[in-house]
Amino acid sequence: MSEQKPPAPKGSSGAVSSGPRSSAQDISAFVNKARELAATGTGSGRLILALDATMSRQPTWDLACALQGEMFDAVGKAGALNVQLVYFRGLGECRASKFVADTASLKRLMTGLECRGGHTQIGKVLSHALKETSRGKVEALVYIGDAMEEDVDSLSVKAGQLGLHGVPVFLFQEGQDHLTEAAFKEIARLSGGAWFRFDRTSAANLAKLLSAIAVYATGGLKALEARGSSEDRLLLSQLRAGGRP
Repeated sequence: MSEQKPPAPKGSSGAVSSGPRSSAQDISAFVNKARELAATGTGSGRLILALDATMSRQPTWDLACALQGEMFDAVGKAGALNVQLVYFRGLGECRASKFVADTASLKRLMTGLECRGGHTQIGKVLSHALKETSRGKVEALVYIGDAMEEDVDSLSVKAGQLGLHGVPVFLFQEGQDHLTEAAFKEIARLSGGAWFRFDRTSAANLAKLLSAIAVYATGGLKALEARGSSEDRLLLSQLRAGGRP
């Protein structure tokens, strides 16, 4: 998958149960947690943020894009994390931005994207991550989606290869589909990453978990241990359960 320049905008975890939308207070907490990274980042790292932009994700798309954009914009200002956005939608469309430290362009892209009907392309995302880490070390892949419509064995092989290259996959699942959950958990296990639930009520939890992942990407396990929040400890336990020392 070749890198694409972000197009101009087209328009303006742990398990969490379903319920009302996240409150303004939750979203504010998300942004505040993201800004803490300026003080906690101890190094630099490369992180891929991959999004399923197919039509089934439309109900939570605006919220997810706003939250993710705010977080990675704050991280980018700290200069500690280089982020690449990958998304797929429609009939075979799968694009990647460049890695950037100032994520304003990624935020514009994310908030300008429109969801389009199509099948999942998780295999392309995993293959892209393998290609990128062969060029320069990728510390983590974060994937947010709600479905899996591909061959699980093929995805498992690629996830295992990412694990061998030291690239954990952190998967955030919208919805309750059991087959998707099983596939996502297997990808997380084989890559040495983790699986989390993401829905309309989880803005605050997502903020804290993404913050922990960003700290891991910039400073490794030692940075998580040093900060020591409950989400850091949760991520540490999952990473160590996946075989990371």
